[in-house]
Amino acid sequence: MHVLILNGPNLNLLGQRDQNVYGGKTLAEINAGLEAEAKKLGLTVEFYQSNSEGELVDRIQGFDGGAIIINAGAYSHYSLAVADALRDCKKLKIEAHLSNIFAREEFRRTSVLSPVCDGVISGFGEQSYLLALKYLAGRVQ
Repeated sequence: MHVLILNGPNLNLLGQRDQNVYGGKTLAEINAGLEAEAKKLGLTVEFYQSNSEGELVDRIQGFDGGAIIINAGAYSHYSLAVADALRDCKKLKIEAHLSNIFAREEFRRTSVLSPVCDGVISGFGEQSYLLALKYLAGRVQ
């Protein structure tokens, strides 16, 4: 299965952002670990990060693989455009967050993406992505 790992705004600044919330690894370091784990699981991965809502929508609409793992950052809480693109996408979709969005500020406790995704993994740092990959690997075996 080919998996798109899609990251939204400000995730390009991982390693520089609040490390108590987001951890100390950069996005490149997280992606390298995910690529190694995906290979072990028999998955192929593709990574895409954008600070632009429209670019995320375009990438979702243009994806021709088997599943999407998405951490849309702040767009998770208010982007109806990203939610609509995911709703229309007939692939498996997992929403993943590094932090526990349900234990943060009130506005972060609601995701407009969750209802259109097959599952949500939140609060396990980079392990959130790994758990999503392991779930998807189980779906193809």
